[in-house]
Amino acid sequence: MTRRILLIEDNEQNRYLATFLLERHGYRVEVAADGVAGVAAATASPPDLILLDIQLPGMDGHAVARTLRSNAALARVPIIAVTSYAMVGDREKVLAAGCDGYLEKPIDPETFVASIEAIAGFPRSSQGAT
Repeated sequence: MTRRILLIEDNEQNRYLATFLLERHGYRVEVAADGVAGVAAATASPPDLILLDIQLPGMDGHAVARTLRSNAALARVPIIAVTSYAMVGDREKVLAAGCDGYLEKPIDPETFVASIEAIAGFPRSSQGAT
């Protein structure tokens, strides 16, 4: 079964790169360009994993994570923050909001998928390995 990942990211280039890397490793990626759309997409059809930018228009990633965590149907879906926020305390803030992990941007194409799989507890993919 192909795992489905919801990518909540407002930057088109970041969406393209993450989607390319994930699809190359056999994942199916759905995207939402803002927090409100991301919450709606996750609620309508819970994914296997959510990748969440923190700096989003309208509803920031912290609010998105808290909203997702308040939904019983999404309580066990791993949420990984993928963010440019890298100051002291930023990691703790995203974890406190309900994220299960934290990856800094810019992402490293060589390690991105393996890092996500490790945080989410997915078996390491072998497709498309570089």
